[in-house]
Amino acid sequence: MTVPRERDAEDCLVAVQGASFGYDASPVLREVSLSVRARDFIGVVGPSGSGKTSLLRLLLGTARPQRGTVSRQPGLAVAYVPQLETVNWNFPVTVGECVLMARTERRLPWSSRSERVEVSSVLDRLGIGGLAGRHIRELSGGQQQRMFIARALLRRPQLLLMDEPTTGVDIASRHDMLHLLADLNAEGMAILLTTHDLNGVAAHLPQLVALQRTVVAAGPPQDVITPSVLERTFGAPMEVLEHLGIPVVLDRSWTASS
Repeated sequence: MTVPRERDAEDCLVAVQGASFGYDASPVLREVSLSVRARDFIGVVGPSGSGKTSLLRLLLGTARPQRGTVSRQPGLAVAYVPQLETVNWNFPVTVGECVLMARTERRLPWSSRSERVEVSSVLDRLGIGGLAGRHIRELSGGQQQRMFIARALLRRPQLLLMDEPTTGVDIASRHDMLHLLADLNAEGMAILLTTHDLNGVAAHLPQLVALQRTVVAAGPPQDVITPSVLERTFGAPMEVLEHLGIPVVLDRSWTASS
């Protein structure tokens, strides 16, 4: 997650170096430096307003830094999964059609048979093959998230970016999604996701970045999920315990009153 050394530069998919970004006169990110390499699986943690979504925009290329640089591997294939709450679920489209839009680029009525077969295959792999004809608003939160992952996979990305992928899903769906993402990562896909869920998601990822407008800390969960890092990131004291080798975060105000 640091700027790559010369020996591993070929594995670097995206490198952010000293990047600052904001809207009008309001700074959102300050002097952010990190890199995403092939096969990385990274979680970016931080509270609302810490710049997580803006960082995704820089990585995706839909925003440019006002200072610093963002460099990408030539020809890099990137896919993005948005927050579920940002989607218009009343849009008149079925699950299969929504996924197919990733490939057809507004020529949905004229999609080829091979494209439709590929959509069916991806939906089957994610366990929602039987839902292709349903309207997107008829899905559960976990099914909606899998639909957007299927849409992303249709782009055959080297890097998958996800914005709060477990928001609005139940514990079982969250568990299944983490296993699915781990499988995709094991197959060679680099994944970077944002999350505020420290215990349910972040503690189970191999690499973390704590973000509070700038990178507070980066490394494995044991190095990032610590009381000092969390207080600097979230602005509140937190207790960290260890259970079966995994850090567990407790709100210090709750532990003091219990």
